[in-house]
Amino acid sequence: MHAWTIDPDAPSRLTLNDVPDPEPAPHQALIEVTAYSLNHGEVLHGLRHGAPGTVPGWDAAGTVVRPAADGSGPAAGTPVVSLAPDGAWARLRAVDTALLGTVPADADPGAISTLPVAAGSALRGLRRLGPVLGRRVLVTGAGGGVGRFTVQLARRAGAHVVATTTDPGKEALLRSLGADEVVYGAAGIRDRLDAPVHGVIDTVGGDHLVAAFGALGRHGTLVAMGHTGNADAVLPYEALLGPLGTGRSIETFYLLDDHDGLADDLTWLAALTARGALDTQIGRRDPWSRTPEAAAALAAGEVPGKAVLDVR
Repeated sequence: MHAWTIDPDAPSRLTLNDVPDPEPAPHQALIEVTAYSLNHGEVLHGLRHGAPGTVPGWDAAGTVVRPAADGSGPAAGTPVVSLAPDGAWARLRAVDTALLGTVPADADPGAISTLPVAAGSALRGLRRLGPVLGRRVLVTGAGGGVGRFTVQLARRAGAHVVATTTDPGKEALLRSLGADEVVYGAAGIRDRLDAPVHGVIDTVGGDHLVAAFGALGRHGTLVAMGHTGNADAVLPYEALLGPLGTGRSIETFYLLDDHDGLADDLTWLAALTARGALDTQIGRRDPWSRTPEAAAALAAGEVPGKAVLDVR
C-alpha cells in the first residue's frame, strides 16, 4: 500500500512510499482510510522524533475492510472513526476495536476525522470536572483544536464558559461556539474574571496554568491537557495556601491512557457532527498528496482550524 513515512533526509521529513499492508492483531480491525486530520503535537514533535520509516498519524476516518478476528468491533463495510498512536497517513491502518467509533453513513469523513484526539480529549477532560451544569468552566487556549471542541461541549453540558485567547480576532468565533466570556491571555485570567471558576481545561501550560489555578474556587479541578506555551509552570508559594480555596487540584491527562469506553464516545461525537451539532472548524482541506504542505502550514500556525487530508 501507499503511505507517508518519516524520512529524516527529506526536507519535510516525509516521503510517500509503498509499504507492506498492516497485519491486524486479533483485537484489531483493518480500516481503509478515507480521510485523516493533523494535530499540532504530531507535526511539531512526532515528525521530528519519530523513527525513520514509521507511518505517522493519530486520527483517521474510513471503512472496515476486515473485521477483528476475535469478533469484537464493527462488521466489514461499517464507516468508522479511528484513533491509534500511528498509522493514519496511509491507505490502510490496523486499529484496536476499543478505539473505533461507528459513523453515520451520510457523514463527511473529513469532518469526522477531526474528532479523536481533539474532541475526545475535550470530552474526557470535561468529565474530570464532574457535573458542570450552571457552573463556571475556564478553557485556556480556546482558539486551538482541543479548545474549540471544549467550548462547544462545555456549553452543551450547561456550563458558563470562560474562554481565553491571545488573539483578539478570535473573540467573535469563540462566542459563536458558545463562550459566555472571552479574556485575553494569562493577564486576562488574573485581572478580568469577576468570580472563581469550578473547573479549568488548560491547553497552554506556563503562566496560563498558573493564572488558571489561581482562579479556581473551592474543590475546583484544573485538567492539564496541553502545553502549547512551551514554558514551565511555576506556582508561587501562596498559590497553595488553603484560604485561597480548599481542595483544589491539578490533574494530568493523556487520552491513550484513558481509553476505556472511548469507542462509544467517538460514536457519540460522530453522530453529533453528522447532524451539525458539533462544528469541527476545518481550516484547510487538501488531497493527501499535499500532506507535507499541510503539516508545514499547521506547524507554522497558518491553518485557522483543523487540517484535513482526503485519501484519493
